[in-house]
Order: sequence, then structure tokens, then C-alpha cells
Amino acid sequence: MILKEIPTSSLELNPFLAIGKDMMLVTSGGGTSWNTLTASWGGMGELWERDVIFIFIRRSRYTHEFLEKSGSFTCSFFPPEYKDKLLYLGTHSGRDENKIAKTGLTCKILRGERMTFEEANLVFSCTKASKTEILPEQFIDPSIAKHYDNLDYHTLYVGFVDVTYAAF
Repeated sequence: MILKEIPTSSLELNPFLAIGKDMMLVTSGGGTSWNTLTASWGGMGELWERDVIFIFIRRSRYTHEFLEKSGSFTCSFFPPEYKDKLLYLGTHSGRDENKIAKTGLTCKILRGERMTFEEANLVFSCTKASKTEILPEQFIDPSIAKHYDNLDYHTLYVGFVDVTYAAF
């Protein structure tokens, strides 16, 4: 597939299905130093007069280290036949193995040294705009705490969507 730039406003996308059910790869870093993980928590919309994507990444995840150092990230979506590969990438750490090689996905460098994969059919290339640490004292609904039995809280990153790519 060939990725081409498209206006974000041209998308007809259900973010509840795309993120929550189909999942996405969040990738940060560049050149030879980057990492990716599978995410199913996040959203997209408008904030600060810009199109944004927001992602939640646990502090224990290797990709979190790259998000902390980098000013950008990509969110890549795939056709349904890649679900097993996304599940693998979500349950194995790049600290321990070359998990991309194990899945057979093909790395692709986008403008600005941002990383994605040739097999992706939709990619949002984002500049990191803000981050917020998710802390238990912020929970209004106490049932949220059940998602943090191990006290491994998320960092919320908001990214401005710079370029949207779709496969043709």
C-alpha cells in the first residue's frame, strides 16, 4: 500500500471502533532509536483550535521512555488481518526482543523522521502538545481504580495532528 497525505477533515472514521476495538500502534522516536506499542485507549477530536489525538501510555511501557524524549509520535491503524500482529506487539516488549522483526511488519520513515509501517492503512503523524500524569487522587469515579491494581498509572499525551496519511 502507498500512503498519501489526505485532509483529516475527509475522514469518515468511528474512533470508538478504530481505537477501542481495532487498536492502533503508537510509535515514538526516530532513526534507529524508536519503539512501538499497541494501544486501545485514546481518542481524537479538536482541542486548542487544532485536530488532536490523545493517547494513554503506562509509565512501565518501553514506548513511554521514547514519548518522554521525543517531540512527536504516530498513531497507525491497520486492516483487520493484522490484528494478531498488533496483539503480539501489545504483549511483548521492545526492551526484550526485536518484536517488529517477529511480526514481519515493514518500517517506514515519514517526513520528520517519524516512524510507521508500510502495512498501515491510516496514520496520524503528531507533534506532542501536552502531557498529564494520571493519578489516583484525580479519580472521581472510584471504579476506575480497578484498572490500576499494580499502581502502573498512565500518562496522557495530547498530540497535534500534523499530517494524516491514508493507504491507496
